Amino acid sequence: MKVIICGAGQVGWQIARHLSGEKNDVTVIDSNPDLVSRATDTLDVQGLAGFASYPDVLDRAGARDADMIIAATHSDEVNMVVCQVAHSVFAIGRKIARLRSQSYLDAIYSDLYRRDHMPIDVVISPEREVAEAALQRLNAPAAFDTETFMEGKAQLMGLRLGEDCPVLNTPLRQLNDLFSTLRVVVLAVRRKGRLFAPESGDQLFAGDECYVFAPVEDIPRTLEVFGKSDTKQERIVIVGGGNIGLGVARTLEKNGSRIKAKIIEKSRKCAELAADALERTIVLNGDGMDSALLHEAGISRADAVLAVTDDDKTNMLVAVRAKAAGCPMAISLINDPTLQPLLDPLGIDAFINPRATTVSSILRHIRHGRVRGVYSIGDAEAEVIEAEVMSTSNIAGLTIRDIDFPEGVLVGGVRKGDEIVKPSAKLRIDAGDVIVLFAMAGDVPQVEQLLQVSIDFF
Repeated sequence: MKVIICGAGQVGWQIARHLSGEKNDVTVIDSNPDLVSRATDTLDVQGLAGFASYPDVLDRAGARDADMIIAATHSDEVNMVVCQVAHSVFAIGRKIARLRSQSYLDAIYSDLYRRDHMPIDVVISPEREVAEAALQRLNAPAAFDTETFMEGKAQLMGLRLGEDCPVLNTPLRQLNDLFSTLRVVVLAVRRKGRLFAPESGDQLFAGDECYVFAPVEDIPRTLEVFGKSDTKQERIVIVGGGNIGLGVARTLEKNGSRIKAKIIEKSRKCAELAADALERTIVLNGDGMDSALLHEAGISRADAVLAVTDDDKTNMLVAVRAKAAGCPMAISLINDPTLQPLLDPLGIDAFINPRATTVSSILRHIRHGRVRGVYSIGDAEAEVIEAEVMSTSNIAGLTIRDIDFPEGVLVGGVRKGDEIVKPSAKLRIDAGDVIVLFAMAGDVPQVEQLLQVSIDFF
């Protein structure tokens, strides 16, 4: 597949890394020659320095025979024009645009993106994706990472194991015997910084970070088995009242959530905008690092603090200060992946990586086959893929033991009709089933082949 990626920032670079690693023909365009050089020096991609919205630049990038274009520059308007030019001049079949402005994302204006108007096939909103990720973290306070699958009926959770975890030093195969009715699968373990897919004889140790997959009705018992409590959030303090913090508060109000939220926002203008947009949420204007202001916001009585300013270090320090003041849970927005190893020593319970959420969202729309969901784990180290099994698939009609999965691939769950079934060696995979797979990054192309991928299914 031939893909043009406009914008060589963090998101564009990560998407280019994914696609080039899977032997696609990728060309990256950016107006910054240094970013283009970084992409061409570190990845197997072609690069072009120039303005992505210019027809002659797209032409030189090979737009005439491209299958897809992904517009991920920092400008909404450039991304929209890129898709228009790609459609009108080059007839590129698949167009994905990253848009940030809430006005462009308002549902009442969605007609704008029809093919005879502004032809964008998929609109990705980083702020909306991150706000959704933040809400998922708040709904699963025991997990440092979480994502829903199978239309919200199953959940992936990252759990950090403590010394009091009841299943330490227990082989995973024995876990299946001890809890035979519990439909939970340990898909991945991160130990001493290394992520791997565990085998049945592997044991779990204190300090391990485990990614487990289970139907939502089995989550409370799963948390109990792994030594976690299923506490509910009732009071949260949000530090940062920009698009993300405002989006979280708006959703809580719209859903009629029992969670009471307060927002602290440093910019007076942003604070006033947030106060005007919200009905039940209290908005305080001031610095979230100010101990007196945190006290005024009731941080010691809050169940969680959500630090989502536009500065990683501020988010980390706010979380540390909130924990010191007695807040039991701290969630920080972290853009720089090199800061993530510092979170555990600082006592920060969970983080949100905007780049990872945006990359996951884009991957969901560019994966071949009947892929319904993709979640990128860590620094693009692995993926959790949800896909519908087609009748022409290489795995249809086979039992799991007979499928030639790569070594780093595990099945998390299978949905047959309305029932989610725990995978076993004897379980037969049929056409129409929905399957969730964990795959290390290097194994993703082979997984796509097993799912009978084809450009016809876009």
